[in-house]
Amino acid sequence: MSVLSYHDQKDIENIKHLRELIKQLPLFCSEFFRGIEPRTSSRTRIAYAYDLGVFFQFLQRENPVFRSKKTEEIRLDDLEQITVTDLEEYMEFLKYRYNGQGQEVMNRERGIMRKISSLKSFYNYFYRTEKLKSNPAALVQLPKLHEKEIIRLDVDEVALLLDEVEQGDNLTDKQKAFHEKTKVRDLAILTLLLGTGIRVSECVGLNLNDIDFKNGGIRIHRKGGKEVTVYFGREVEDALMDYLEERKRTIAEKGHEDALFLSLQRKRLAVRSVENLVKKYAKIVTPNKKITPHKLRSTYGTNLYRETGDIYLVADVLGHSDVNTTKKHYAALEDERRRSARNAVKLRRD
Repeated sequence: MSVLSYHDQKDIENIKHLRELIKQLPLFCSEFFRGIEPRTSSRTRIAYAYDLGVFFQFLQRENPVFRSKKTEEIRLDDLEQITVTDLEEYMEFLKYRYNGQGQEVMNRERGIMRKISSLKSFYNYFYRTEKLKSNPAALVQLPKLHEKEIIRLDVDEVALLLDEVEQGDNLTDKQKAFHEKTKVRDLAILTLLLGTGIRVSECVGLNLNDIDFKNGGIRIHRKGGKEVTVYFGREVEDALMDYLEERKRTIAEKGHEDALFLSLQRKRLAVRSVENLVKKYAKIVTPNKKITPHKLRSTYGTNLYRETGDIYLVADVLGHSDVNTTKKHYAALEDERRRSARNAVKLRRD
C-alpha cells in the first residue's frame, strides 16, 4: 500500500471525526451530509456538523415541541413545525449560551452568520429534495456585518520580525534555549509565509520534493484539493536553502521522512506549532497587534497589491476563487489608489 500524502491523511482524519459528530445528530442528518459531500470539503462538513449540533441543542432546551424528545427521536417531519420566529429566537440564543460542558459561549456577528448560513444550507437541501414542504430558514435575514480593519504588519515590522527570529535577543531564557535549535527552521517558515502568502495548512503540508529551486516555485495543495505552483523570490530561496542544509542532517521519524518542516521530535510540524511560533515572535515585535499566520498572509497580499495594483493577480496568487473576496479585504487600499488618481488627468494645461 502506497504512503498517503499529508493532505490525504488529514482528509481521512476529518472524515472519521465527521462520522462521530453525525452520530450525535438526528438520524436524517446523515442524508444531508451525503448529499453535500461531492461539492464540499471535509473541513466544511465538520463545521456544518458542529453548527447543526448547536441548533438541535437549542431546540431541545428552549422549544417546547422538542423539549421531551431525545436526539434520536427527532424526525425530519418535526422540522415542519419550526417557524421564522423560532429561528430568530435561535439567533438571539447564539449571542450568549452555555455549551454541553457548561462553559459560557458568546458569538459575535460573524459566528452567528456562519451558524445561520449552515442552517440555511441544511434547510435548502431538504426543501430542494422535496423532503420538507416549507423553508423558514430562507426567510431569516442574516445579521449585518461590520467590516473589521485588516490587521497586517507594516514594512518595518516585517523586518523587525525576521530580525528577531534570526537573533532572538528579546526571547526569555527558556525560549533562547530552544531558539538555537529552531531559528533556521523558524526563519525559513516565516520568510516563506511572508514571501508567498500561502496558508499555514499549505505550509505544514509541504514535502521535500515540493520545492523546485530551478523554477523558484513550491507545489502546494489549495483548499478543495487543487494542486498549484506558487513562486518565490530570492529571500525565500535563501532561507529555504539554509534550512535544507540543516534538514539533511536530521533523520525524521518513520512516516515523516518526506515532510519539509520538522518539529524537535523529528515529526511533521503541526499547524498549531506554526501558530505558536508566529505568536511568540510577533508578540515581541508588535505587542498591540494579534498576529497569526493568516495575518502574515494578509501582509503579503497588501504588499503585492501595493507593488502591482493588480487585484486579479492578488486573488490568483492567494488562491481566492472569487475576486470579490479579495476586493473586500483590500477595499481600503483600492480607495487609496482611487484618491491618488484624482489629479492624474489634466483638463487644461497650464
